[in-house]
Formats: sequence, C-alpha cells, structure tokens
Amino acid sequence: MAAADDLRGCGILHIAGGKPENLRLILRILDSSAIMSLLTANDLAKSFGPVDIFSDVTLSIPHRARIGLVGPNGVGKTTLLRILLGEEEPSAGEVQVSRGLQMAYLPQEARLLTDRTLWQECLTVFEDLIQRQAELARLETAMADPDKAESALASYGRLQQEFERLGGYTFETRIRQTLTGLGFSRSDINRPLAHLSGGQRTRALLAKLLLSSPDLLLLDEPTNHLDIAAVEWLENYLKDWPGAVLIVSHDRYFLDQVVDTVWEMTPALETYHGNYSAYLVQREERYQRQLEEYQAQQEFIEKEEDYIRRNIAGQNTRQAQGRRKRLERMLEEVRLAPPRLSRKMRFRLQAVGRSGDLVLRTEALSIGYHDEGRPLFHAPDLLLKRGECAAVIGPNGAGKTTFLKTLLEQIPPYSGEVRLGASLQIGYFAQAHEGLRSDNTLMEEINKVAPHMLPAEVRDYLAKFLFTGDDVFKEVKLLSGGERGRLALACLALQGTNLLLLDEPTNHLDLPSQELLQALLADYQGTILLVSHDRYLIDALATQVWEVEPAQRALRVFDGTYSEYRAARQAEALQAAAEKAAVLTNKTGNSRPRGANNSMDRKRKERIRVIEAEITALESQIAAITRQLENPPPDAGKVVQLGRDYQSLQHSLETRLSDWAELAEE
Repeated sequence: MAAADDLRGCGILHIAGGKPENLRLILRILDSSAIMSLLTANDLAKSFGPVDIFSDVTLSIPHRARIGLVGPNGVGKTTLLRILLGEEEPSAGEVQVSRGLQMAYLPQEARLLTDRTLWQECLTVFEDLIQRQAELARLETAMADPDKAESALASYGRLQQEFERLGGYTFETRIRQTLTGLGFSRSDINRPLAHLSGGQRTRALLAKLLLSSPDLLLLDEPTNHLDIAAVEWLENYLKDWPGAVLIVSHDRYFLDQVVDTVWEMTPALETYHGNYSAYLVQREERYQRQLEEYQAQQEFIEKEEDYIRRNIAGQNTRQAQGRRKRLERMLEEVRLAPPRLSRKMRFRLQAVGRSGDLVLRTEALSIGYHDEGRPLFHAPDLLLKRGECAAVIGPNGAGKTTFLKTLLEQIPPYSGEVRLGASLQIGYFAQAHEGLRSDNTLMEEINKVAPHMLPAEVRDYLAKFLFTGDDVFKEVKLLSGGERGRLALACLALQGTNLLLLDEPTNHLDLPSQELLQALLADYQGTILLVSHDRYLIDALATQVWEVEPAQRALRVFDGTYSEYRAARQAEALQAAAEKAAVLTNKTGNSRPRGANNSMDRKRKERIRVIEAEITALESQIAAITRQLENPPPDAGKVVQLGRDYQSLQHSLETRLSDWAELAEE
C-alpha cells in the first residue's frame, strides 16, 4: 500500500474509507480522467456541392498532444481545423470537446483590425491582471483613508498574493520575450498594427495566442512568416508548451523538432507515430505492405476465377460453384483497393553543358543601395565551384534577395566585384515569381520560354506539374501561391542551365512537391546557390552555408553541411557561455586582460559584476517584502508603501536583468 501512503496526505484514502477496493476504483477513475481527450471527432465528412473534400474522419486529441497534420494542398486540412474549432459545420459527423476547453487558432493570414499598437494588442491577453493591478492601486489609496483602511487592508494582502501567483509582476517581461523571439524589433513594439505587413500581423496574432496559454492550440502554417531564428525559438517554446498542439505545416524540419504524431489526410485520416522523418519511413513501409497484400489478393482472385472458368461446366462443377460463392462472399467483405499515392509533379532538372571549375568569385564585395548611405552587409571573398551548393540564410530583410540580384547583375554592388565563371547557363527562381506575367495564361507562359512547343505538347507538359483540363487557360493572376510556384518551376525546368539561383523555391509547395523538388535538386549535376528558410532542404543539399548577420553587417561563410554548421554554432555558444561563466565567477582578477585594446572589455566585465550585485540585492529585498505582505501589518499606510516598494523593486529587477542580458551577449 505504498501508493495509498503517498495519497494519504491528499485525502483520497480517507474518501475511500480505508478500503483498498474503493481506493483502486477511485484511482481507476482518476487515471481515466487524466487520459480523457481534450477533443474527439467521429465520422466527419465535408463536401462543397457535389465535390467531396474528405469523409470518415475520426480522431482524438489527448492532453499534451503534439500532432502534425499533413497532406497535399486542397485535401481539406484547413477546413478540418475550422470544423474542430467550430467555425465551420461538417457535412456529416460530430465534434465533442471537453468541458471548459480553451482553444486558440492561428490562420494562415491573420486579420487584426484594430487601432492598437503591437504592445497594446498583447496587453489585451492580460486584461484580468491589469484590472487586478488597478484594484491593488485602488486599495492602496483606500488604505490611506482611516475610515476605509481596515477593510482595504483585509483585501490587499490576499489580492497581492493572487496577483503575484498569476504572473502580475512578470507578464510584461513575457510579452517582450515572446515578441523578441518571434522576430519583432524594439521599434516594432509601439507601431500600430495597421502599419504592419500581413506577415507581421500574423506573427502578432501568434504572439497573442502563445501568451494566452490555451488548452489546445491549432496552428495553420505557423512558420510561413518566420525566419530561421524565430522558427527555432518557436520550436523550443512549443517543446515546453503545457497544452496540446495540432499543427498544419509544410516545414519538415519544424515538424521533426516538435511533433510526435503525424496525421496524413489522403483524404482519409491515417495516423503515424513519431516525427516527420519517422512518418516518411512508416508511410513507405505501410504502402509496400498494402501493395503486397493487394497483389496477393489479386493473384488469389485470378487463380480462383481461372479454376471456376475451367470447371464450371465440367465434372467439378459443384466444387467450382462452391468456390464462386466463397469468392463472391470474400469480395463483398474484404476486397482490397489498390493503395493510393498522392499526385506528384513529374519533371527533371537537367544540367546542360559543362561550366568551368570556377563558377563564382567575389572580391571586397559589399551589398546594398547607395541611396541608403551604407551597405546592408560586407562579404568575405567568396568562392563557389562547379557541383557545389551554397545555402544563404539569415533573418527576413537582411538582404539575401538583394545579394542574389547583385550576383545576377540586376543590381550593381555597393562596392567590390563579382566574377562569374565561363560557360555558365543561369536559371533564376525568384521568390515573388517576378518572371511571370500576371495577364498571361499558363499556356502562354510556357510558350514564352519554349515557343517551339505545340499546344498539345504544352498541355502534356503542364500536366506533369499537376495543371490539367481548363487549368492551362487560367491567367497567372488567378493562381494561388502554390500554383504560381509550380508554374515557375515548370518554366525553370525548360531552360538549359548549369547554375541555379533559387530564392525560396519551396514556398507554398505542399510536402509531396517539396520532397520531389529536393530529390531533383540532389540529382542536379550543375551548381546551386540557394536562399531558403527550409532547413530540411538546406540540410540535404548544402555543401557551404553563407549566413547573413545583420547586427555585424557581415556575411559569414561555413564550409560544410547545415547539420555541421548547427553543431559548430552550438559549440561556439557553449564555449562563449563557458567563457562568460569563467569571467563572472573569477574573483581573483588574475585573468584580467592587459593593454589598451582590452580596456573596454574590462569596463564591460566590471559593469556585469556591479549589475549582478544589484540583482542579488533586489531579489533579497523583494523576498523580504513578500514575507511581510503574507502577514500584513495593521498599519494601512505601511501596507500601501510595501506594495509600492514591491512594484518599484520588481520593475528595477526587470531592468537590471535586461541590462545584464545585453552586456553578457556583447
């Protein structure tokens, strides 16, 4: 009865009347309630008119679930999220949610129509705390009035403790940390939401949802508007998220890091256990198993039908009739359908002609525009050889696209020189697909690149990129982002190239299309210069990583794969942390740097030591006031002063912690 002893303190054994059988029953009830799902759905179906989107979808989302929802574009993933949320009605089936469930939803494009600033919008999450803060201030004023002091004092201590427990003294710090993690700058915080771009407004909504801490978070393409640093921050945040998360995403690396279950809509819903990489392995194994079972059944059917055909009119007619009945019964009950594969693009990227060994060289290169007064960044002397792949990474707005256009001689260098090698045939995939004319049809776009192709050939060619029927007569301006990406790839594949410059080539592509493009680029015999936030693609292709660092206005070159780059950066971070720790704990001063060149470093380290001492003192003072407020003195004026001192010290502590973090990062 060790478990019962553990439970004695919380009263469960007392409720059970001391009887083991009652205790076991209570424990079973508690266990079952602990694993009850937050949300279940049974036999969901959705159709628009005569078109069935999906059917027979049954699912369950348990506590702390980490689920990735994947499938081709148009299969109904977003529609399913909206049905689970209650924003859209299913054509059949039902959704059940646990009592009191708090859900939050991030759509692909947020609509935050308000006059508030980014900071004010995030504060709306904490309206209850702000009201409590105002109530504390009111009680402080009341305690100064002798007629109201006694009743105000009775409420103040309890309210102050509750305010602290709910995070009243830390919610502003949480807001700043979340906005910084999602890539907002200090100058963004006080900008009106109406002045932010669509992508920034979507990030603002994501920040609000994370701060609100719902029980179930539904995210539709949460990484669409995030750079790599912000995505990595979000990954770490969601790993520690106490609630459940259902994520629709085309970011394979993100899914690998966050989810432990994958639901694939085919359009039925199939469950795979593990992250995205595990799903790929299991999906292939499941397909091969289903294919073998289907082929075995087809062979059995053919043998039985052959026997029946040969013997139905002969001496063995009775056996043939019996076999026919058994076969008919089997086919009614367990006839297997052939396993389905998602539609995929079918094309090749062939390198045409052999370039020189030296593909690209730069000398003293700076990137930017002269009218801005200074360059976006300086690059070391770069060297790219035939057959290599360099991946350019960095934050949004750092100048990566400008860098590509400079190499293409569409923009002159700010300074320095770009030298391209001999015998180059360059293909360029622009992020915004600027090469496509909005008024052209798909047929016209292909004929623009390949005027020799006949209409029937163009239609057959476009079908390889999943454009069929009347799709080929659509104008470019009517295409979705994913369709524009596929059309741009179709045009690129027709060009004879041996150097590809690709700017976010997987944007808006569904997972099957991303997987195919990755495989084709891996087999490409030419040279690739790739700008991308798709870490899965970068990890598969890159032989060099070129990182734009805006704070240093520099391009940093790492010779190796993306995994090796990440390992090197992590090792650098650990080394830097160890060096900082050694400096901060060194009380002897023996390792103090010498010489004029280190005077600034000495001042910085001395400032860190001073701030750490201030932080320690502030924490001690806050702890002392907290103990006094737990048993407030009868003097109302003193309680008011304690509350004000607490808030002032808490604000000073946040400021000192921020100062320490900035100095430690220098």
